[in-house]
Amino acid sequence: MGSLRAILKHPDDLYPMVKLKLAARSAVKQIPAEPHWGFCYSMLHKVSRSFGLVIQQLDTDLRDAVCIFYLVLRALDTVEDDTSIAAEVKVPILIAFHQHIYDREWHFSCGTKEYKVLMDEFHHVSTAFLELGRGYQEAIEDITMRMGAGMAKFICKEVETVDDYDEYCHYVAGLVGLGLSKLFHASGKEDLASDTLSNSMGLFLQDLKYEENSVKAVQCLNDMVTNALVHVEDCLKYMSDLRDPAIFRFCAIPQIMAIGTLALCYNNIQVFRGVVKMRRGLTAKVIDRTKTMSDVYGAFYDFSRMLKSKVDDNDPNSRKTKDNLEAILKICRDSGTLNQR
Repeated sequence: MGSLRAILKHPDDLYPMVKLKLAARSAVKQIPAEPHWGFCYSMLHKVSRSFGLVIQQLDTDLRDAVCIFYLVLRALDTVEDDTSIAAEVKVPILIAFHQHIYDREWHFSCGTKEYKVLMDEFHHVSTAFLELGRGYQEAIEDITMRMGAGMAKFICKEVETVDDYDEYCHYVAGLVGLGLSKLFHASGKEDLASDTLSNSMGLFLQDLKYEENSVKAVQCLNDMVTNALVHVEDCLKYMSDLRDPAIFRFCAIPQIMAIGTLALCYNNIQVFRGVVKMRRGLTAKVIDRTKTMSDVYGAFYDFSRMLKSKVDDNDPNSRKTKDNLEAILKICRDSGTLNQR
């Protein structure tokens, strides 16, 4: 009933949703026959259906590399998040994880549900990893090593300051952006983006972590959204520099969904009472209609205006939030593409 009400309220969502449904079925049918690749793509769709769809934008060799990169980092994250693993066991695994991906026999039982399956049958991921081109392998190994070391550092150290938080976010999110840039470069389709731009691309996709339900918590949430907006200029520059249309769509769709989610979450007490995310029809529209930088500027402009309308002048960071949003709106206006919509 919820979906029906949403469609009746937003009837123009229907066509993109049908296209998305058909694309999802097509993606499942395209799962490779080889057992290890079949496992990897099936697991990808289980742990992140939206990412499983977005990845279909890419050509086969790059798609395979990004799939394995994603699963390796999901596995690394599963080890970090499992509180039942003692630190003296967990830390060495995190530090050595970049070596384990070369071992077809390695696995480690931890996590729950589909993540436990991923860890129990990690040999499928390693087997697929070993079939990638050397350039892809080196990129994945490098980021896995750096992320594992960063995670291990913060197993032994609490996040106590803003600098600590920024450093931790670099390890768990910024490095994802660096890794994707390395994979795009290894494919021969893109120049290697700067670490600064790549880091911002990863950080802007970082999930927000929330505190308890209170006025202070909402102010903290608003502060985190405001800080995330700082990365938008770098993200727009990164995307405008991309040459390959498939890589562009792969990068642009999640970034638009990120700014949309920030707009929904800002100053929203419902964040603390359940899951706040873009409606399925709007997500389908983003996937269907994001094809050029004009589309990106338009979406960032609209979501930034939506967010700006929600800013409460009593919030301690309201001036900073508005300044960040005005900077984004100016970039979008200065692109000269808004009147093309």
